[in-house]
Amino acid sequence: MSYTALYRKFRPDCFEDVKGQEHIVTTLQNQIKAERVGHAYLFCGTRGTGKTTIAKIFAKAVNCEHPVDGSPCGECAACRSIAAGASMNVIEIDAASNNGVDNIREIVEEVSYSPAEGRYKVYIIDEVHMLSIGAFNALLKTLEEPPSYAIFILATTEVHKIPITILSRCQRYDFRRITIDTITARLQELMEAEQIQVEEKALRYVAKTADGSMRDALSLLDQCIAFHFGQELTYDKVLNVLGAVDTEVFGRLLGFVVRQDVTGCIGLLEEIVMQGRELTQFVTDFTWYLRNLLLVKSSDDIEDVIDVSSDNLIRLREEAGMLESDAIMRYIRIFSELSGQIKYAVQKRIMIEIALIKVCRPGMEKDYESLTERIRIMEEKLENGIAALPPASHADSAAGSGGWETASVPKERPALPKAIPEDVQTIVSRWPAIVGQTTMPMKQYLKDARLSLGGDNKLSIVVEDGLASDYFLKQEGHKEILVQILSETVGKEIDVTILSVPDQNTFVQNYVDLSQVIHMNIEEEEE
Repeated sequence: MSYTALYRKFRPDCFEDVKGQEHIVTTLQNQIKAERVGHAYLFCGTRGTGKTTIAKIFAKAVNCEHPVDGSPCGECAACRSIAAGASMNVIEIDAASNNGVDNIREIVEEVSYSPAEGRYKVYIIDEVHMLSIGAFNALLKTLEEPPSYAIFILATTEVHKIPITILSRCQRYDFRRITIDTITARLQELMEAEQIQVEEKALRYVAKTADGSMRDALSLLDQCIAFHFGQELTYDKVLNVLGAVDTEVFGRLLGFVVRQDVTGCIGLLEEIVMQGRELTQFVTDFTWYLRNLLLVKSSDDIEDVIDVSSDNLIRLREEAGMLESDAIMRYIRIFSELSGQIKYAVQKRIMIEIALIKVCRPGMEKDYESLTERIRIMEEKLENGIAALPPASHADSAAGSGGWETASVPKERPALPKAIPEDVQTIVSRWPAIVGQTTMPMKQYLKDARLSLGGDNKLSIVVEDGLASDYFLKQEGHKEILVQILSETVGKEIDVTILSVPDQNTFVQNYVDLSQVIHMNIEEEEE
């Protein structure tokens, strides 16, 4: 006898067995009990949440000879016939492969014939968004004024593709993603029925990976059971089958990132690759791990939101203390972007390595989050007595300068050079807040700009050649607006020079970067 997959074997036969969609089940049961059944329903929601299952149960319930509290009895001839797929009253159509006008016209012609047995003819059209425009138009009139014995149930995962003329003629029911707790409880119940030993931790991971889909959870669990057939299914075995990584690895990876140890990050990634882990799943799970860190950092009462054990929650709190919220948000942004790109990438490992280098080297990016991260690292080095300036060249050492050595420096910030005027110091220290007052595109150009001093101690704002230099130097009015903002900041008129350079290397070689000697007061920008 052929094997039946778990999701088919345990498909609910009555409303009471449906999990996670109580708001829909209760409504449909009340309609059946009150005999207020509609003629057109739209079931929309993500995959595996029970749309087709509930449609079949509803079809049985409206035709059941002895319904029990709005649910089919499962014993009468109509229920048995529908369950066996032999009923002429329930017509299932896959719109993905029957999406033409002719297919819908056949349905329209069939509707005119009343059911040979039972009360209703139920048409279940799955993936209805795949119908062509002509097919939708052919269905429209019948959907608006069907015979009293016809019920249409349209199921879709992409409701935004359905014409508004169809939507307005249906009762719409939105299926929710099923919670991890609900999926776990259902899996536990089914494993007891199957007499299979499974760790609860393993079931919770399967439920989390299913992303709200009961069908996906059952399929994944089926795969894990088959791989370790006859053995107890443990958490580690589930990780091996699904190519996932234990959360302990994420803590090690975060430690390397905080220490800016690129070699350590790449070495840990090598271990993960050699273990045969699925890299796409690794990126997704690490992003969730960072999300949990941010939530722990943001609130004390977060146990109900984060699905981890009490021991892991303690560890998360310790690891969250190593970072500021801005840094975690930057990591989440980088890995979220990577998650969207890696699914279809050929060189997945290389893309992950680039992302790890990015999080370890904030200097590679020019956005506001990276700037704050660079400042945090510089302050940390100063506080720990490590020189923040780069080492001198070999030629300087040979000339007797001795070079810059990793030596103890005072924890206080270095004194400002006397050559820097007070109003320039004020502008540099308040620069992030000044940039935040401006509007786009000026704000973006100023974020990428560098501050320096001209030969006559005037403030110089250095931008890159191209759009930024054209904006301030060739287009009228923009420089004047900036000068007015700076003058209002210091309370007096200030003379500003705007210069352009071909790239950042040219700036470093030819100008003094005032942000390296004057502390910037980083303030949150207002959107």
